[in-house]
Amino acid sequence: MNIWKWLLVKQLQAYRKCHHSSGFTMLELLVAMVLAVLVITPLMLLMINILNTDRQEQAKANSEQEIQAAIEYINRDLQQSIYIYDNTGVNAIKTQLPTVTNGNPVLVFWKREFRKDKAVTTISGTTFNDDTFVYSLVAYYLVKDDAAPWSKAARISRFQIKDGVLNKNGSTCTGVYDTTNKFTECPDPGFKPFNLQVQGTLQTKMNAWTKHTSTYTQKAIALVDFVDHSSTSETAPTASCPTGFSTITPTSAITGFYACVNSVSSENRSVAEVYLRGNALARLSDNSNDIKYTASKVNYFPVTKVRTQGLSFLFTK
Repeated sequence: MNIWKWLLVKQLQAYRKCHHSSGFTMLELLVAMVLAVLVITPLMLLMINILNTDRQEQAKANSEQEIQAAIEYINRDLQQSIYIYDNTGVNAIKTQLPTVTNGNPVLVFWKREFRKDKAVTTISGTTFNDDTFVYSLVAYYLVKDDAAPWSKAARISRFQIKDGVLNKNGSTCTGVYDTTNKFTECPDPGFKPFNLQVQGTLQTKMNAWTKHTSTYTQKAIALVDFVDHSSTSETAPTASCPTGFSTITPTSAITGFYACVNSVSSENRSVAEVYLRGNALARLSDNSNDIKYTASKVNYFPVTKVRTQGLSFLFTK
């Protein structure tokens, strides 16, 4: 029995000797961890920096594209203008324009609105559709509020009302300035044409415009968000207009969206220069203090402008 016990013990000892393996010491583990941290940390910081840079550049690119698209839209709109209000004119008719919450009108003008196939005539029992134009009043507002889904910066909203399309075979309209004539399309509620028969200069006549008593139903529609709302007291650039042009800003200290207007130029046509400054920082932060204009971050505030002369004009004696 003792022999068998001795053999088993020897066999077990031999097995343990053949399969013996040693682990890492605590010092070895600590050294490995330090080396891992020294290698991985810079790589992580580099990756985070690359991601942040990409995010910042994307914000800049988006802002540049959007404000450029907005200024091109405004330019096309202004090209159809027949009269653009200067600062005196905007203040004169401001109470006649719709109230936009936290918004101020900057660019207000009359234009000829193209209406395709809206002029309907009947000759010898045959109906023909033809293109026509109607007068339309347009107002661009700078709106600043923090309500979702809008940014902490500002946005530009556009309001428009237009006249109806006359048609002797059409229908009369109710609740509008003209309830006698017949229309293919009724005038928008609140619309009333300007009156050139009153005494005074063209500017005096246009500044005397008043809306119809009916309530506006059209709403101001957002055109572009992420417009800079920094104040000139916070080092934002001041408004600068050419000689002979009237400066129109939302408020005296806000210049993210403003216009320079000559209502009646030497060619009897209105001319406007429109300035627009975006705010890419508002895409990166919801903190109002982090999105203010500073000279060191000027690249985050893309600027664009356009100078436009109306293609038509109003003639008055």
